[in-house]
Amino acid sequence: MVKQTVLPIKDSNVLNEVKDTLLNNFTYGRRNYTVFQVGKATLLRVSDVLHLKYSDVYDNAGNVLKNTYIHDIKTGKANELYLEPVKRDLETYHDWLESEGIESEWLFPSLKKQNAGTDTHINERQFYRIMQKVGDLLGINYLGTHTMRKTGAYMVYQQSGHDIALVMDLLNHSSQKMTLKYLGLDRETKERKLRRVNFD
Repeated sequence: MVKQTVLPIKDSNVLNEVKDTLLNNFTYGRRNYTVFQVGKATLLRVSDVLHLKYSDVYDNAGNVLKNTYIHDIKTGKANELYLEPVKRDLETYHDWLESEGIESEWLFPSLKKQNAGTDTHINERQFYRIMQKVGDLLGINYLGTHTMRKTGAYMVYQQSGHDIALVMDLLNHSSQKMTLKYLGLDRETKERKLRRVNFD
């Protein structure tokens, strides 16, 4: 079995198609879309996104918090999340939860299990299948559970003027090399730098 290579979405048109498909091609499209948007805006690993609780994101009145604090599941490191970039999506999601009568301690509940009387969050395998279906519908072979984190990191890298230190910090990486490889930019960055060298 060939291991799939998951890449960031670099084309804004493709990104819009992915978001549109997540939102409109599933029974719980608003939830799936919001998972993707939160993952992209916070640069969290999918396990951490899916493990968020309702109270991590909303106050008692249902307002979106500006910041929240979690511990990364994989590393155990404390992580402060800035939710302002995804505030509008979270407000729309809150309204959707209320309109659907969905109550859960989890931000992204598994609604099939909730209907069966169990309150648990959507898991990585479920979200992987969702991303695979999006890829199949759009004819894209590089989508997976890391797509949102890699896409968010790539967007920060490009729109911050290639501030690799900022991206490293947001991803909790320990080296620039690791971050460039994660983004699939190691070769591209090396070649761009070599083009500036005059070998005459």
